[in-house]
Amino acid sequence: MRKLLVFGAMVAAASSAPAFAQEVAVTGSVTLVSDYQWRNVTQSNNDATIQGGLEVSSQGLYANVWASGVDFNNPTDTNLEVDLTAGYRFDLSGIATDVGVIYYGYPDSTTDIDFFEVFAKFSKSFDAITLAGSLNWDPDNDTFYTDASVGYTVAPGFVVSGGYGTYLEGYGEYAGWNAGGTWTVGGVDLGIRYHDADISGVDSSMVFSVGKLF
Repeated sequence: MRKLLVFGAMVAAASSAPAFAQEVAVTGSVTLVSDYQWRNVTQSNNDATIQGGLEVSSQGLYANVWASGVDFNNPTDTNLEVDLTAGYRFDLSGIATDVGVIYYGYPDSTTDIDFFEVFAKFSKSFDAITLAGSLNWDPDNDTFYTDASVGYTVAPGFVVSGGYGTYLEGYGEYAGWNAGGTWTVGGVDLGIRYHDADISGVDSSMVFSVGKLF
């Protein structure tokens, strides 16, 4: 993600603190999606929604907030998901590693459906190919989810990828998969991705997205 210096304008005027400006960065994103998919299952009842996030990071440590519209089509009546994440990114013998905690909040839900997960993510690039995977544990609901993906950079700004994930414990131990690509043009990310899962009554979904990093 592109890095923007926090308080950059202020630091430019107060040159006595350049080191601080170089250590702290803020990034953000806003995306329009035709369907909010999480672990290859719709979270927006197959409807379009807006998503956005903001992150502050320094020397590997980071904290971010991310939000999306949701529609679970059930009595919770919730329309909003707000996720709070704190973690640490570092290099582990050449493998990009990210460990942390994420809290999934639904502030307008009529019932308590909030939960949190402890996660570890790993990725490694080999020229144009990137391999990635994650482990995710939810102690409250006693679930354990893992996934793996492979991406290929066809050309600068054009990446195709596919992924597979499964609950090893909890939620019926279902599995899901996806495949698609992202094309970055004029600073805008255009995406298309197919999602499916082996859950009875859950339909596959072709998701289109338009996003911007800042």
